[in-house]
Amino acid sequence: MKFISLLGATGSIGTQTLDVIRDHPDLFRLVAFSVGKNIDLARKIIQEFNPELVSVELKDDYETLKNEFGHSIQFTYGQAGLIDVAVYKKSTLLVNAVLGSVGLLPTLQAIQAEKTVALANKETLVTAGHLVMELAKRYRVDVLPIDSEHSAIFQCLQGEQMSEIKRLIITASGGSFRDLTRDQLQNVTVKDALNHPNWSMGAKITIDSATMMNKGLEVIEAHWLFNLPYEHIDTVLHRESIIHSMVEFQDSSVKAQLGTPDMRIPIQYALCYPNRVPLSNTKSLDLTEIGQLHFQKMDQERYVCLKLAYEAGKIGGSMPTVLNAANEAAVAAFLNEKISFLQIDQLIEKALERHNVIKHPDLESIKAIDSETREYVNSLI
Repeated sequence: MKFISLLGATGSIGTQTLDVIRDHPDLFRLVAFSVGKNIDLARKIIQEFNPELVSVELKDDYETLKNEFGHSIQFTYGQAGLIDVAVYKKSTLLVNAVLGSVGLLPTLQAIQAEKTVALANKETLVTAGHLVMELAKRYRVDVLPIDSEHSAIFQCLQGEQMSEIKRLIITASGGSFRDLTRDQLQNVTVKDALNHPNWSMGAKITIDSATMMNKGLEVIEAHWLFNLPYEHIDTVLHRESIIHSMVEFQDSSVKAQLGTPDMRIPIQYALCYPNRVPLSNTKSLDLTEIGQLHFQKMDQERYVCLKLAYEAGKIGGSMPTVLNAANEAAVAAFLNEKISFLQIDQLIEKALERHNVIKHPDLESIKAIDSETREYVNSLI
C-alpha cells in the first residue's frame, strides 16, 4: 500500500490522479491533499476518500471546512498548507500537480522528508532544477516524471545505460494553432487558443501548448531529469500525440513509447513504478485504426517561445526562472484578455533581455527573481 499526498487535487492532473487511486483501492490510499478555491469539489473528495489532512488556499475556506467536518480531519491553508501536505508524516509518495512556481518549496520539503516525488509541476525543475536534483541525490529520493513526454523517455530508459544515450526526442502536438502562420495569429482569441486538438488540460497549459512554451519548459525539465545537455534534446511536431517521446542511442537505434492521449497512463506508471497494473476505462492503441503518423521539423522562428526556452536553458543559472515567471504573468494577462496572443512571447523576450544572470542562485534569490520578473512584466501590460 502506498500512501499518497496530492497537491492540486481539483486540477486536470489532480482529478485524474484521483481516478487512478479510486481504481486501485488495494494499492493506494489518499491521506492528504490540497486544493485552491474549488471547495465544492474538495468536499466531495473528502467524503469519498476520507483523508487525514486537507489544505486550502484561503483562510475563510479553511474555517468553513473545519467547522463542517469537525475534528475528524486536520485542515490547514496557504503556502504553509501546501508544505504540510507535502511532508505529511503518513504519506510515502507526493504527487505534485499544482500549477506554477508555487510547487517548488513543497517539492524541496518533501525531498528532505524523504518522500518519493511524482512530478507534474514543470515549474519546479524549470525554476530550480539544480537545487531539486542536487537535493534528491543527497537524500536518495526518486523524482518520477508524470508529464507524458518525460514519462515516455523514462519508460524507454528502463534497462538502458545513460551513457549510451545519443539524444532525446520530445514530441509536440503543435497545439490549437499548429496550422496557422504567425501572421495569422494576429487576432486569435482566448477561446480559439483553448481549443486543443488532442488533450484535455487546464487553461494555462493549453495556452503554453499553443505558444509551444509548454515544449520549451519540457526541454528544460528533461535536461534536469535525465542530466543531458541541451544539444542532445530535440523536439519534433507530431500531430497525433501517439508517440509521446523517443530516445536515440549511440548505435542509432530508437525506442519510442506509444499510447492513446490519456494522462492517467503516465500518472499510474509513476504511482506504480516499478510495476505495471491494469488501467480501467482506457482505450487500447490501434495503429490500424489511426492509419498514419505524421512528423514535422520544429520551426523555432514560428514558435518563438520554444527558441527562448532553449536559449534560457543553455544560459542557465537564473535565466530559466525569468523565463517561467515572465511566461506565467504573460499567459495570465492573455487569459484575462489584457494582451494579444503574440504579445506573450514579446513580453517574455523583454524580461529575458533585461535580466542580469546569477549563475548559481539559491532559493531566496530564485524567489526574489521570480517576484521581480512578474512585477516587471505586469508593468508593461
